[in-house]
Amino acid sequence: MTDIVDELKWRGLIALSTDEDALRKAFADGPVTFYCGFDPTAPSLHLGNLVQILTMRRMQRAGNRPLGLVGGATGLIGDPKPNSERTLNAPEVVAAWVERLRGQIEPLLDFDGPNAAVMVNNLDWTQGMSAIEFLRDVGKHFRVNKMIAKEAVARRLNSDAGISYTEFSYQLLQGMDYLELYRRYGCTLQTGGSDQWGNLTSGTDLIHRVEPGAQVHALGTPLITKADGTKFGKTESGTIWLDPAMTTPYAFFQFWLNADDRDVPKFLRIFSFRSREEIEELERATEERPQARAAQRALAEELTTLVHGADQCAAVTAASKALFGQGELAGLDPATLTAALSEVPHARVTELGPVVDLFAEVGLVASKSAARRTVKEGGAYVNNVKVTAEDAVPDPSELLHGRWLVLRRGKRNLAAIEVTDEAAGGPGADVTGG
Repeated sequence: MTDIVDELKWRGLIALSTDEDALRKAFADGPVTFYCGFDPTAPSLHLGNLVQILTMRRMQRAGNRPLGLVGGATGLIGDPKPNSERTLNAPEVVAAWVERLRGQIEPLLDFDGPNAAVMVNNLDWTQGMSAIEFLRDVGKHFRVNKMIAKEAVARRLNSDAGISYTEFSYQLLQGMDYLELYRRYGCTLQTGGSDQWGNLTSGTDLIHRVEPGAQVHALGTPLITKADGTKFGKTESGTIWLDPAMTTPYAFFQFWLNADDRDVPKFLRIFSFRSREEIEELERATEERPQARAAQRALAEELTTLVHGADQCAAVTAASKALFGQGELAGLDPATLTAALSEVPHARVTELGPVVDLFAEVGLVASKSAARRTVKEGGAYVNNVKVTAEDAVPDPSELLHGRWLVLRRGKRNLAAIEVTDEAAGGPGADVTGG
């Protein structure tokens, strides 16, 4: 597909557009300079933000120029949350988060060539502006009746929490960003999530008021939902972040590997850079051989490589296989092994006891007698080695990196024992993976 609008539509990435036909013409006449904004309201971006970054990457690959805006100014305020006021972070915290977010966005865009990406910070054009200048130059062009009608504001006005003037003013700041980028870089398109539509169109409205005849556009991507009704990018352990210190590469890999078959077609289109033919083949494979999880594995490998690098992807792939007896556990580096085992039930002990006690302690079986039956039936493994004696006691030399034992019942039920100076933790539940 050579038409970027057609490609975005096929991938399910257009929920709202100010004028699709006009946007299509703008791309055809291109190149188009466009921007997407990211507010540093946390120390990392998450999977929802990744949708926007990868959409930018697609548009750049189609020959257009991206501006990546990290909001050093808007991040000090935050856009209105659905039900409550945001906690305002200290300026030095926001400034540090700006740099962290830049470091996550920049590797995914191309900063060379005729359509080289540019990173911008809206603090550059707001910090020197007085309140009087802001009200005269920007505030004058906004109509309060239109501002309060926008969904994010209307929802808060109708809630018990209400909305502060600070958060109410957010859309003025975002509108000013678009105007500033239009003037500085000739930016004529803003992209973002459809839940931000009111903020996106505040910019197009402002430009139309102060720059008569300007042709500018807004494009909103859909909010991603999961087939089981849970929120995309969330797991039982929390949000999937792009920062490896907040979500390990192993947990990131497992998120994609464990994706519901029903979500695979959507995820492939939105996140994968494979061709249409390759994606359709993976979809067929999921329908015909769901147990192989070929599409999930392809997504996990592609996205982990893209976000965390090929070396990390190789390490977590090796760990994923080794945990289930398809590789050498001893060859895994300490950080990857620890990250992998943090995703399975585990217990801490101060010394090693009989295997049957350990299986019961971590919750792989309901009781010691059940553990003995598992050993007798040949289904108990320690570090991928079958346990043959019901009274077996692991030797400390078997500890991986002097710390871990990997326990497995059957082919797919995993748990871990961690030997520490102070025992803590308790039994977990059976898990599946692979």
